[in-house]
Amino acid sequence: MLFALSDPSRLAIVRSLVEGPIEVAACQPAGAEIPKSTLSHHLKTLREAGVVRNVPHGRQRYVSLRRGDLDERFPGLLAAVLGSVREETDTPMREEVDAAENG
Repeated sequence: MLFALSDPSRLAIVRSLVEGPIEVAACQPAGAEIPKSTLSHHLKTLREAGVVRNVPHGRQRYVSLRRGDLDERFPGLLAAVLGSVREETDTPMREEVDAAENG
């Protein structure tokens, strides 16, 4: 699982999922336009590591963070990873991380 979270693009995807499920096409890391094949690879890596799950809804697919499962298997790890991001980023991201840590 740590390997899955070690890539900056995958970590950005996880940060974007803190607010809730998002459509697969909208999983682009902020400020980065990556090819669909690369995005698909990153999502597959996160899914196989148990970090995210695909949620079909009609004709669309959404990606959801498996926060409950992660907290059960690795207590505090997700908060620690997101907390380390908070220390390296500016105020807007800190607010997102704080919201994620507080539920």
